[in-house]
This record gives sequence, C-alpha cells and structure tokens, in this order.
Amino acid sequence: MNLVWNEYTLSFIEGGLLVRKRNSLLYFNKRPVFVTIKTVSAISVFYDNVYSEITESEDKVIAKGILKVPAGSEFSFLDVYETVKEGFKVSRKVKVVKAAGELGFSSKISFHLTESGSVYDYNCFAPGVWYKQNEFAPDYSFGKDLEAEYFLRTETAYALPMFAMQHTCSGETAALSRWAADMTKRSQDIMRSENNVDRNCTSGAIGMSRPADKTLNYLYYGFPVRTKSPTKSKGLSLDYVYPGCDGQLPGRNRYDGLDITDRIYSFQRINHPVEEGFEQNYAVALNLGCYTDFQAMMRDTWRITYNRLRDNLFQVDNEQHFHNCMKILTKYTGKYGDSYGLPFACQLPDMDISSVSFQFGFVGQQPAIGYQLLRYGDKENIPEASFKGRNVIDFWVNTAMTESGLPHMCYNPNIKGFEPYPHYIRMLADGVEGILDAYLYLHKKGEEQHSWLEFCRKTADWLVKIQNDDGSFYRAYNTDGSIHMDSKSNTPSPIRFLVQFYLLSGKEKYKAAAVKAGEWSYENAYRNLEYRGGTCDNSDIQDKEAGIYALFGFLSLYDLTGEPIWLEGAVGAADYTETWTYAWSFPVETPLPKHPFNQYSISGQSIITIGGGADVYMAACSYTYYRLYLITKDEHYLDFAEFIHKNTRQSSDVDGSIGYCMPGLGHESGNFTTQMLRSQYHWLPWCTYVEVDPSSRLYDTFGSYEIAGAQKLGMEECRKRNRIYDTLV
Repeated sequence: MNLVWNEYTLSFIEGGLLVRKRNSLLYFNKRPVFVTIKTVSAISVFYDNVYSEITESEDKVIAKGILKVPAGSEFSFLDVYETVKEGFKVSRKVKVVKAAGELGFSSKISFHLTESGSVYDYNCFAPGVWYKQNEFAPDYSFGKDLEAEYFLRTETAYALPMFAMQHTCSGETAALSRWAADMTKRSQDIMRSENNVDRNCTSGAIGMSRPADKTLNYLYYGFPVRTKSPTKSKGLSLDYVYPGCDGQLPGRNRYDGLDITDRIYSFQRINHPVEEGFEQNYAVALNLGCYTDFQAMMRDTWRITYNRLRDNLFQVDNEQHFHNCMKILTKYTGKYGDSYGLPFACQLPDMDISSVSFQFGFVGQQPAIGYQLLRYGDKENIPEASFKGRNVIDFWVNTAMTESGLPHMCYNPNIKGFEPYPHYIRMLADGVEGILDAYLYLHKKGEEQHSWLEFCRKTADWLVKIQNDDGSFYRAYNTDGSIHMDSKSNTPSPIRFLVQFYLLSGKEKYKAAAVKAGEWSYENAYRNLEYRGGTCDNSDIQDKEAGIYALFGFLSLYDLTGEPIWLEGAVGAADYTETWTYAWSFPVETPLPKHPFNQYSISGQSIITIGGGADVYMAACSYTYYRLYLITKDEHYLDFAEFIHKNTRQSSDVDGSIGYCMPGLGHESGNFTTQMLRSQYHWLPWCTYVEVDPSSRLYDTFGSYEIAGAQKLGMEECRKRNRIYDTLV
C-alpha cells in the first residue's frame, strides 16, 4: 500500500513503513509501534513492534498494532496516514489495554534516515532554538554538543513546533511538526524532575536521536544510569515524542562538592500514567523536500508550518494603543538632577520605580524616545511631550560626546556621571539614530539644531575612522576607542544611520562606509547565517536582534541604491528573523493576578537568544516587514507584518482591563516553555518604544496606524510612498 506526495512515496511493507524518492530509500521505520516505559525503579526502557494490521480506506492507510511489555502491560496503537497539501499527516491513538504496575509511558513517531547516521552530516532547524549545526549557540545550549545521543526539546520551546533535518550534500529534508495548536493546560502542581508522570500533559518533544543499545537516565547531579536496552538501536532518527521531554541538555555541575569531571547533562522525561483505558491522541505533519541551501529550506519549512498553525490576529485598536503608549512615555520622562530621561526599570502593576539609569539605546532607548516625544508633542499639540523630548535630546548632545567622537552609553543621575558600560556598536546606533531623527524632523519644519547635527557628524566620523579594512566594526569599544570585544557581529547595526547621514550631508565617505559594512554583513551575517551578539546584555551568541539590525541595514542600502544584492540580504535577514516569533499559541498560566497572559495568548512574543526566554521586540519590525511586502509583493510578508503589528500587543494592558496603573503598559520578558510564566514582571522603556516607533513610522509614511488602513491606499500609492528616502531630508 502506498501514499504519494509529489516525488515521495510512503509505503507499508512487512508491518513497517518506507519513504522513497523515486527509487531511492530515504527514510524508514520497520517497527513503528514504540513505547518508552517508566519502570518501577523509575528508569526508562524502550520497546517496539511492527504493525499487525494495515488497511487502506478512502485514500488513507490505517495501521494497527499491539505492544506487550515483559512486565505485563499492553498498549494498542491506531495510526492513520494520509496525504495532505504539503506532505503527509500521521494521526495516532495509543490506548492502555492492560496495566501491570509500570509507573508511566510515552510513545514516539519517528523516521530513521538512510543517507547518513552522523549528526554532523545534517543541518537542523528548530525555530528560535537550532540553526544549521548550532555553532553560534552557547556551550550549555540544546544541540551544542553534537556527540550526544538525544536531541529532544519540548515543543513549547520552539517558536513553531517543528524540527527539520537537511542532509548537507543531497539537500534532502525531512521536517516533523505538531499538526494543530490544540495544546491544553498541564498540571501546574507537578514540578518537572528527572522522570515524572503528568496525565494532563499534551505537549510533545521534537528532535532527533541516535541512541546506543543502553537505556539512559541522569540522576539529579548528572550521573548517567545505564542498563542494557531490550530494544536494539536503529541509528539516527527524526522523532516526535509524546508527551514531551528535554534531553540530553548540556549543563554545569551545580554541586561543586562532588568530584565529577565528566560533562554534566540532564534528561527530563514526562510520562502518561499506565492506567487501563488511558488514551493518547495526537497528530504530526511530515514535510519532505530537497533544497539547494539551508536558507531556502528554513524559509519553506517555516512557512508551511506557519500557514497551518499561525494564531488568529489579536483585536486591538493600534491608534488608541499608540496614544496610550505616548502618554506613558510622556508621564515617566522627567528631570533627575541635571539630566532628563526615563527610569531604567519600573515594577508592574503600579510602576514602582526600581532603578534610574539612562541607556543611550538598547533597553533604554533614551534619545529615540526623546525624538518620539518631540514628534508627538508637535503633532498633537502637547507641549509637555515636546518639551521633555527636546530636553532628553539636549541632555545627551550636551553631555555624552567624548573628544574621540564616541558617545558615552549609560548615564546615572545618582552619581552624576556615566557608568562603566562598554560602548556597544548596536547601542550606539540606536541612540544616534534617535538624535538624527529628531534633527531631521525639526529641519523639515525650518528649525535648525546645529548641536544635534554636530553630534551626529562626530559620531559618523568616528565610525568611518575606526571601521576595519574589511568593512566590519568590532562589537564593543572602550571610552578611549580601544577594542573592548573583538567580535564583528554588530557590524550591520550602524548601516542605516550611515546611509541616512550620507543623504543629509551628501558626503561620499559615509555612503562608502555603509556599503563596506553591508558587504561584510552580506558575506558573514547573511550568507553564513551568523546573526549573533545583537543583545548588549548577552554573550556573542545567536539571537533575534542581530537579524533585526541586519534587516534594517540591508533594506536601507536597497532604499539608497536599488541594487538587488541588498534586497537579497534584506529578504534573507527577514526570513531568518521571523522564525524567532511565537506564531502559534498554547495555554500559559501566570502566578500574577494582574497580567495580560491571564486573558490573552503568548503569540507574537519572540525568543530573545537561542533557546532563551521571549519578549515583545518583534513589534519593532512591523513597519519594516510591510515595506518589504510592498517591494517584493510577497503576500507572506504582509501577513506577518500585520501579525506582529497586532499580536505583540498581547503582553500589554491594551485597554486598561488588566489592572495596570496605565493602559498600554507591558512587561519586559519572560519564559513560558513550562506553560507557567516566569518573569521579572517589570517595564523597561524599550518595551513601549518598540511599539510606538513602527506605528509612528507607519502613520508618517502611509497615514494610518493600521496596516489594513495603509492597504486602502492601493498598491501603486503605497509603493510610491514606500520610497522613504525621497523625502528624508
């Protein structure tokens, strides 16, 4: 019996299954009836079997099997295979027919790979968690140690619940993903441990494994307990495990008194109860394809899963939300001694100020907020906002510049001076762009702020002077201009500023510097997928914000030159960056009585650094993705732009119903992979800024706070207005 999708044939032979492309065998599972048993001594043992009955009905293949384990428990399997638009769907029901005392069980849908049994021969993709061979992940990250046996992660950790494997030579790719965003709440009164049972857990784990012929359980301090397995290993496989697990995860020895020198790992398993009548019901998609490179595979597999699982659009009035956010920025901008700015952090729900320190960019975004206040006050006739915005800009212009042309980054009014924070190129770009935006706004109205312009000129000249011969910049510098961090990963960050300052000044040296930085970024960030180090409070690891700034930089070069190479880079950066966004949703509980996630979903939040927590920073990109849609006419970018323009608002009190002291407030970040929110529960200025900035740009360019409103202008008018550099100066 066969099911056919494009060039791929799924065949059922001798109780197992084979996947061929034409006459070549690519994937197989000869014994697909599989359970992991949690024994009475709490170790995990594997058993498998063949299907005992396979029938065909209405273009579907129905496969049944029984698995009896030595201790006496018995499990029935009912698997339904069918061809769908983008590949194959597998629906599974596992029922405990007989229970004989085992403590728990899980099941697995898997496909063994024939082209190679070595992990090193595959590039993998798990959104926000694994890219290629995870060479830019931290040492403790999932997938960093490719010598491990198990690479399995609970699907709630993925921006979309999918894992793809691409053979590096042939390009053949297999991707497994959860079929539907139908997850329910897990038991929050059960803490995750080495090997626990949760009857309510409906999340799976997706990844790959190549187990030895031994069982594997880690004790709490990292010692591996291994016994001979009754089931022989079949080699490397792509797996969906249900319920989920996390393992093997590299770790660090938390018990320094123990004399353990081996690498420490953990393997946390979740089981369902071995209880007569208990049932598992779940479904996965198997997507197959062949791609010439990793980026094409990443883009295609992401979009296939996105189209199936993308959450509904959040209903929000973005015009009202913009005004609420500007009221927040207006209220909390104030004078602290001789300086103007916003507090570094305030605790929710009542905005209890917990720290006052001003950052030039990144999480502080002080000059950029100053520009937004100046603009808002002028357009809405709110003198307080305009006054505070001007004072914020004046403070930085009058205080932060050094003789070298490298501005200071972090001011603390309590010490009346600057903190010893490294001069990150990314933070520099944020701040100086804000000052340039403020200058240009007033310049168009006939008002000249010469000191603001001179500040930008000095910074631009410093960037030109210290740029490396290969076009790169180092990640961070010391106040005297010496190198603080010699990674070049932040090179895309100042490109947009240099382009815009060239357009203002007309001096070719700034354009040349921007192009040189673009060339380095094209070869390294884009072609090598080396998007890392974008967040100034993390190590130089793969992250989302490095992708965002590459997108900004490439698009600005395309706006300037119209050269296809820069559009290619922008599209590549956009395709990468969106894969960090939680496009699907699942239930999350919070321990906080006043929090948006008590009412709204987590979709629209985005993973910060590889395998880390999530925040609202993708909100900063909605205007840019919409602009990219107008250039490329790719409808997906329109959909994604609207998605992040709306669903990112779900971490905010958009209408005052949450109970925060002001509508529009939102929390900074959190981790919800366990379906229980862990968060510092505080607000930082950037949280509001990244929601304000794209909305103000959208309004200034297209006359609407909503993307749907911009669309009413018609494509021809929108594309005309999208030439934003025609009216920059």
